Amino acid sequence: MFVMFRQFLSNSILEDTLRISTHGRTLSGMALVATSALVLAGCAAAPEESGDESGEALDFLPCMVSDAGGFDDKSFNQLGYEGLEAGANELGVDFLTVESTSDADYAPNIESLIAEGCDLIFTVGFNLSAATVEFATANPEIKFAIVDDAADNDFDGAVDADNIKPILFNTADAAFLAGYAAASYSESGVVGTYGGMNFPTVSIFMDGAAQGVDYYNSEKGTAVKLLGWDQAAQDGTFIGSFAPGTDSRAAAQNLIDQDADVLLPVGGPIFQSAVEAIRDSGANIAVIGVDADLTETEPSAADLFLTSILKQISVAVEDVVMEASAGSLDTTPYVGTLENGGVGIAPFHEFESMVDGELEAELVTVKDGIISGDIAVESYLN
Repeated sequence: MFVMFRQFLSNSILEDTLRISTHGRTLSGMALVATSALVLAGCAAAPEESGDESGEALDFLPCMVSDAGGFDDKSFNQLGYEGLEAGANELGVDFLTVESTSDADYAPNIESLIAEGCDLIFTVGFNLSAATVEFATANPEIKFAIVDDAADNDFDGAVDADNIKPILFNTADAAFLAGYAAASYSESGVVGTYGGMNFPTVSIFMDGAAQGVDYYNSEKGTAVKLLGWDQAAQDGTFIGSFAPGTDSRAAAQNLIDQDADVLLPVGGPIFQSAVEAIRDSGANIAVIGVDADLTETEPSAADLFLTSILKQISVAVEDVVMEASAGSLDTTPYVGTLENGGVGIAPFHEFESMVDGELEAELVTVKDGIISGDIAVESYLN
């Protein structure tokens, strides 16, 4: 496994007062420690007839903390929220969410949910790993689940607390398919990628795509290049954040200037800046999305998305909610794969008529080869 950087949270905290809304009820005057203003929102659409098999209302409160990208990132935070909401609605229970605006919010946000009596707390993103382990260790009676992290901060190959369920996705396999598709689609023979920060859950997309491009070249006798990622060095172009803006746009523009006609920006909403750069360039450039099907979540740019590399975060989160509510949560890490449907690629949507007529059949063959093991894809999760 690659060595993951963990940014430990500051201990400088201020007391604040928070108003909490949960399914029509309002609790006020709760003192919290916080580094910034926090917004804790409780949501549910509980049916009138709900509860367990005896007909009694289910006493279970699932909760979630976002990372700094927020729940409207059109990516993994939003998918996590949707899974939490679906699970809570199916059970007929309330749920609470708290949105982070910076790294300094993570620890106090988790602490606020513990104070609210949450039975299951999801943390979304590897940046929350240190805080998740800290609070899970201190609160063994509460179940935790973390999206996109192994909760293994001492790198001994084991989860750091017995009450944490890691939710991971072997996206290298799906990115391999997307890289193959990008190489097939590219007319310039140049595909470009860049990421937010060089964490394994980011670079796994870039590395998988690079392997897919290489496989296409070996099968077709072509020489499509992938810029922005060096497989040997396991390093590439990273902007140092997961926020759209000047740095993301500059990275996208740099790839465009090198004739890339397919871009793979990896890092939640940073794709938005790539879209802006493409629009301003006026060039015929396609984008590969990550996490969600961006054709559906970002319809204003649907004409730019060749495909998206999917992580079925919402399905995994919903499943964990259901398991935990029944008291049967297995904290063995969940790993989404092509075989179990946890990862995949989105349809070509508006590009259906623009890709090679044989591409979809070829991708099925490649997918089958990856699942069977006939096509080897390197990943830190293998």
